[in-house]
Amino acid sequence: MKVSHLGRTTAVLAIGALALTACGSDNATGDAGGAEGAESGAGVSGTLTGIGASSQQAAMTAWQDGFQSANPDAQVQYSPDGSGAGREAFTAGGADFAGTDAYLDEEEYAASQEICGPDGGFHIPAYISPIAVAFNLPGVDSVNMDGPTMAQVFTGEITEWNDPAIAELNPDADLPDTRITVVHRNDESGTTENFQEYLAAAAPDVWTEEVSGNWPSQWAAENNKGTAGVVQSTNATEGAITYADASAVGELGTVAVRVGEEYVEYSPEAAATAVENSTPIEGRAEYDMAMDLERDTSESGSYPIVLVSYHLYCSQYDSQETADLAKAFGEYVISEEGQQTAADAAGSAPMSENLRTSAQEALDQITVAG
Repeated sequence: MKVSHLGRTTAVLAIGALALTACGSDNATGDAGGAEGAESGAGVSGTLTGIGASSQQAAMTAWQDGFQSANPDAQVQYSPDGSGAGREAFTAGGADFAGTDAYLDEEEYAASQEICGPDGGFHIPAYISPIAVAFNLPGVDSVNMDGPTMAQVFTGEITEWNDPAIAELNPDADLPDTRITVVHRNDESGTTENFQEYLAAAAPDVWTEEVSGNWPSQWAAENNKGTAGVVQSTNATEGAITYADASAVGELGTVAVRVGEEYVEYSPEAAATAVENSTPIEGRAEYDMAMDLERDTSESGSYPIVLVSYHLYCSQYDSQETADLAKAFGEYVISEEGQQTAADAAGSAPMSENLRTSAQEALDQITVAG
């Protein structure tokens, strides 16, 4: 697919075999003690504050522990208040970085330019994971759904588990007449936005609302805050169904999604396949790595309900200490060690070497204003 960023005319993003190239800059900070520096305890110090996506929470805890163990004079604080809260705090200058499952929109990007300089905030892919559609139905571990059926469930048009539309896709399943209870996020969420992007692409005649990080009011149902909240509510309600980062769904049953002529269960590998056709966003800084995903893919083995969760950093910081901390922590997160730590803690898909190289070149652009 044709793109115009990251220094190439065309590029294809993938987890397993990625070949992005990012352009360099002559005005970057020096060695901040990041991926290699963190491993050797090179000595960054101070406190880096972040707010954002709850989907990253398990991975973030592992990253904090690993980074701070190698850099005992540094502390990373992170509040998992949701992607929307993270972007709002970041663009208002209230956080040094943000975790977000959705990239900055045009208005947010303009606001980030006021805080971060002319290149604004930029996105570094940090955590790539499938979004599981998870349910609580004793005795049923997996259910097949296509896009229109799933959309009808989440808009309340299908209200029972043995509805003919579901039963037709699951001829070998013993589905009860249990009432379906939809559980959605009640906070602005990148996970919600990614899930809606899939529904809008896979079932445009059913999901007619504009894609948003907030759940549409006309389809409001049982709700809770954050990834942990919706999983908790689903676990507590027989017949409930929700959407959440796959790392958090535990023993809940999950939906296999129809892609082409097959049904695909979520997995890091299937999420990787879905990212193969993603393209960088236009109109941003040359080394920004925000991307769009092809939600209506028919690629075999692809799981299209996937999120690419970013760390959002300033291209310029007001102090050398903060710039060095941001760069060092970013480098640790994208390092082979950092990505494996996240995979072990949260089941995410580790970055390829090519993606890490591109992310490193982007982090090299962090400068100090002045």
